[in-house]
Amino acid sequence: MRTELLAPAGSYEGLQAVVKAGADAVYIGGRMFGARAYAKNPEKDEMLEAIDYAHLHGKKIYLTVNTLLKNQELFGELYDFLAPYYAQGLDAVIVQDFGVLSFIKKEFPDLPIHASTQMAVTGPHGARLIQEAGASRIVTARELSLKEIRDIYDQTGAEIESFVHGALCYCYSGMCLFSSMLGGRSGNRGRCAQPCRLPYTAYEKGRQMKPVVSVKPKRYVHHRNSPKTFAGRGLFSENRRENETLRICSRSDGNLPEIFGFIRKESSGVQGRS
Repeated sequence: MRTELLAPAGSYEGLQAVVKAGADAVYIGGRMFGARAYAKNPEKDEMLEAIDYAHLHGKKIYLTVNTLLKNQELFGELYDFLAPYYAQGLDAVIVQDFGVLSFIKKEFPDLPIHASTQMAVTGPHGARLIQEAGASRIVTARELSLKEIRDIYDQTGAEIESFVHGALCYCYSGMCLFSSMLGGRSGNRGRCAQPCRLPYTAYEKGRQMKPVVSVKPKRYVHHRNSPKTFAGRGLFSENRRENETLRICSRSDGNLPEIFGFIRKESSGVQGRS
């Protein structure tokens, strides 16, 4: 049994790189509705080519639709945006907005929906709610401990994806208004300016304190030889330093999946849609 190693791509070229490096699946944003609005996200034709490229190499591709949508976007733009990718065989969408989840469930009933980490699922109750809403996979909040992730799985049996490497927000993802209030760039609209990662300095009684906001990256990769530590279907690397992401993929060697070795892996067959 093998668990999926999922890596990010900020462009079509990035997608090709992580596929060649050994990732089992790639998540990428399109020209709309993704949480990385300033990335070199593919336009329609390039995204269609990216789907074919991933499938040619036996990989899966997940589209990020993980921002909060306005009503006119939800009912006037989302269908036309997703329809060509759905027809091309897109493997899943990653969503944050409950309205988007409901819309996709209705309009594209056989398209798997992954609940984004931005939904801030931190326990079994939240996981059950997302399951009942129609999500086929839950990406747990990045702030959880290994035990908390395991508890969610034990109590719900949900298909779980968890971050094993990458940057952490200071606030729970999807619940932060810092960038929006400080500079008018909403993280929930894909435009976070990452103010929590700036080098702030604090003083107490004239003495300089250690950094008070920015947090260290998450690194669970060293648990790869502990099969029962985690409980999940997907290992999620999220790193803005592309070289580090490629290194994680290329060094996985089938070992990372041992973390979740007791979880069944469904068929890896890729099928298009008519």
